[in-house]
Amino acid sequence: MHFVSEFVLLGFPGQRKMQNFFFSLILVVYLLTLLGNGAIVCAVKWDRRLHTPMYIFLGNFAFLEIWYISSTVPNMLVNILSETKTISFTGCFIQFYFFFSLGTTECFFLSVMAYDRYLAICRPLNYPSIMTGKFCVMLVCVCWVSGFLCYPVPIVLISQLPFCGPNIIDHFVCDPGPLFALACIHAPFTELMRYTFNSIIIFGPFLSILGSYTLVLRAVLRVPSGAGRTKAFSTCGSHLMVVSLFYGTLMVMYVSPTSGNPAGMQKIITLVYSAVTLLLNPLIYSLRNKDMKDALKKVLGLKINQN
Repeated sequence: MHFVSEFVLLGFPGQRKMQNFFFSLILVVYLLTLLGNGAIVCAVKWDRRLHTPMYIFLGNFAFLEIWYISSTVPNMLVNILSETKTISFTGCFIQFYFFFSLGTTECFFLSVMAYDRYLAICRPLNYPSIMTGKFCVMLVCVCWVSGFLCYPVPIVLISQLPFCGPNIIDHFVCDPGPLFALACIHAPFTELMRYTFNSIIIFGPFLSILGSYTLVLRAVLRVPSGAGRTKAFSTCGSHLMVVSLFYGTLMVMYVSPTSGNPAGMQKIITLVYSAVTLLLNPLIYSLRNKDMKDALKKVLGLKINQN
């Protein structure tokens, strides 16, 4: 049951000149993110040397990030230019569903990618027999399907709360925190379930990643060769940087108490993990990986330097 038919997303309030600045900045970030992640997807698809589990996971991860940023940024750009800045009740919860489902899928992919690196470094002799093509495809499917099956129940429960006004959300996305603040009744059970659910979704994969890399670190430190240790750290370094960027902002936003934080700070944190990190990820992965750099040069039509 609800009473309002639409919400107003305030976005980034300010003078028109500042609005135009935000529009241009976010549009550039969006286009560069599409270009970077699209190039990785094409590189993995077209370069047969990259048809291995590690790059298949990376290709799917890049494809996911294209959809993840597209679940919020196009609407954000329209909202900046709009005079009314409205989004329908149904549209708000559809955005909520896809934004959080894709974010959950990203958590699962980061966990699976860490497990893949654990097998490759800690169990290299068994790696080909464990991480077979069939098992790789199964893990990819599990990540996608489970990510989209997690949020229907919480979203249905929140959407059933009565929203009788006001309908102004001081954010640029339909986030559960501001939505709870607009409900006409206090719903402690639903809010506790949402908080618990978010904690499980975030900490489950995070602890899995932490466990994988703890074992990787132990194995790397036992490698007698300095060159071997450097190669192993280089292989995992890019993934750890992505995990740190994504999970750091995610935990601040959805696990730590943020009710006392100003709305502006919550917008900045959300913008970092939903847009800025997605722009940086292709750079992090491509700059630290020779095979990926070579494949990207082919995809972008650049000449490979024979140094």
